[in-house]
Amino acid sequence: MSQLPDRISRLEELARDLWWSWTPEARHVFRRLDYPLWRLTAHNPVRMLRVIAPDTLAQAIANPAWLAQYDRAMARLDETRAARNTWCARECPELAGRSVAYFSAEFALHQSLPIYAGGLGVLAGDHCKEASDLGIPLVGVGFMYPQGYFHQTISADGWQQEVYEKLSWTDAAIEPAMTPDGKPCVTAVPLGSRTVLLAVWRVRAGRVTLYLLDTDLEENAPWDRDLSARLYGGDRETRVQQEILLGVGGVRALKAVGITPAVYHLNEGHAAFAVLQRIRDLCETGWAFEAALEEVRRTTVFTTHTPVAAGHDTFPFHLVEKHLTGAWGEFGPYREKFFALAHHDTGDGPMFNMTALALRTAGATNAVSALHGEVTRRMWSAIWPGTLPERLPVRSVTNGVHASTWISAEIRALLDRYLGPDWIDHHDDPAFCEGVLGIPDEEIWHARQTLRAFLFTFIRERARHRWTKSGASASHIVASGTMFDHTALTIGFARRFTGYKRPDLIFADADRLAHVLNAHGRPVQVLFAGKAHPADDVGKHHLQQIYRRVLDPKFGGRIAFIEDYDLHVAHFLVQGCDVWLNNPRKPLEASGTSGMKAAINGTPHLSIGDGWWAEGFTGDNGWLIDGQADPNDHGAQDWADAQAIYRLIEEELVPTFYDRDANGIPRRWLQVVRQSIRTVLPRFSARRMVKEYVRGMYQPALGQQPVTK
Repeated sequence: MSQLPDRISRLEELARDLWWSWTPEARHVFRRLDYPLWRLTAHNPVRMLRVIAPDTLAQAIANPAWLAQYDRAMARLDETRAARNTWCARECPELAGRSVAYFSAEFALHQSLPIYAGGLGVLAGDHCKEASDLGIPLVGVGFMYPQGYFHQTISADGWQQEVYEKLSWTDAAIEPAMTPDGKPCVTAVPLGSRTVLLAVWRVRAGRVTLYLLDTDLEENAPWDRDLSARLYGGDRETRVQQEILLGVGGVRALKAVGITPAVYHLNEGHAAFAVLQRIRDLCETGWAFEAALEEVRRTTVFTTHTPVAAGHDTFPFHLVEKHLTGAWGEFGPYREKFFALAHHDTGDGPMFNMTALALRTAGATNAVSALHGEVTRRMWSAIWPGTLPERLPVRSVTNGVHASTWISAEIRALLDRYLGPDWIDHHDDPAFCEGVLGIPDEEIWHARQTLRAFLFTFIRERARHRWTKSGASASHIVASGTMFDHTALTIGFARRFTGYKRPDLIFADADRLAHVLNAHGRPVQVLFAGKAHPADDVGKHHLQQIYRRVLDPKFGGRIAFIEDYDLHVAHFLVQGCDVWLNNPRKPLEASGTSGMKAAINGTPHLSIGDGWWAEGFTGDNGWLIDGQADPNDHGAQDWADAQAIYRLIEEELVPTFYDRDANGIPRRWLQVVRQSIRTVLPRFSARRMVKEYVRGMYQPALGQQPVTK
């Protein structure tokens, strides 16, 4: 790294705090420092500072405007870290001097730290960012994953191929976590008949800190060094070991760095082994098992995200027993009682079920949308036998998205102008967001056209890069969207490829779709992106079928697939598409958040009434897909829903988008765009969501009387 001049000596400190990634004035410091290098390094300021030319730094210091930008960013970072007069300080003073530990198998904070696979990680990242903004003393606990999640390439016949790259530690905003006595933090976890060491890394995100666990230490056996190498890698035996390390190791890591959380929040069941370590710690200080369980339950919050039975981790009891052999300590006599907490039979015999363990050991549980709450109460009613469904202890906290991360600069500028520069402080207030109705059509349309142009520029430049770097074939270049019309109605579909999301539903009647896409003077184009889980061959087949359709001449080059979907690609898609398509099989979509990100940018939702859209659709802020077929007949349902999509596109989307006044403005379309922003921004923001967690789950846990041992 170039030696930083004294005048800007804190620039590296700013680069290593991911707070910059959602704070425009901080982003502009790096963007304006060397824009070509900013793009070349994929918006990674740590890497940027490592390779920047000293002359560039000298020029920056000589630029009063840039220097003033730097000073403002550093002053705001200091103000953020001071955490004075925050929402949390005003509304929940009982959290002062205490902390909430947020356990998650993945976190999506920025593409330069690829420790996420999809929606769960993006939700966790948005939760942490909003907690920082609100001043909530939250610490995240997860894995480092030196190889991260895979990069996706598509073969000539459309089959997904996974490529793993080892993270460049010198280019990432990470640093060793330190113990209170100033030493790098390493903690030990008994795993089977051996002990595995975990290095603990720290990631700064404003007022929030993440602690990430890493088994890649020389002292560990080669196979143990690989346990934390990849996100969701390996077989079931690898998975259970990873989850023991996350839960047990996460609790031990917090203890080693001197943090004693007041509340533990388990984001999905992956981290449920944390309760084992916490109960064991209490029992070893003289607590009875039942009292220790009640104390852990009092201070544990659990969020479940999965309405699909196969999505809940289960393990044979003998496999758990094998890997917990060394973890019992003096807790051993209570082994059977602990196993009973995880006992659940979904029809294939009793298994050690991570979700069942979390449900039985959490004092507060929530689903992630109102409809998902109903599904969850039905799915897990056996956990509370004899309890009426309406009395089951599962509430709903509908997911939300972090506005500062996902809203485009163009829409942000409009909100600054018409709602006031402090709109971000009030954006979860529906009454405040009524001001969106005052934004002129001409300005919204200009912003939307600009964002679509950015998307197509990105597509072309990405294709150019692939061609020059790897000699991609002509068909590959066409498949990536280079033939798209920058003025045509563009529908986006980007998410994980798996069966219940029905990614290829729109192709149910290929001839009718071709007619819709190629309508003279009013064309439509569809842009796909997303990855299938490495072990999900069904999802890979769906992706392959779509890729083959992309190359089919009957669609006239109006379908495209963008490879290697990640946070960077997602920003262009949710901001630049005109419509966001979502067609899961109801009720298997727990929430979904990509449509929220699109909607707050003026990209209306076209969706089945599942997940968040069951509560978000108002009749004038997007479109509802409802084929009205028997949900038990999947073939009939798929056909009916596909026909409903075609009708909506032909009869509502196309005329509304293409009907223009004398000035070329689609007035009716912009009414939908405006309502999309107005209704979704306040109700489906991470700000509203995190405040609900604080008021409905964190504060009640803090307010209960501690259990006596």
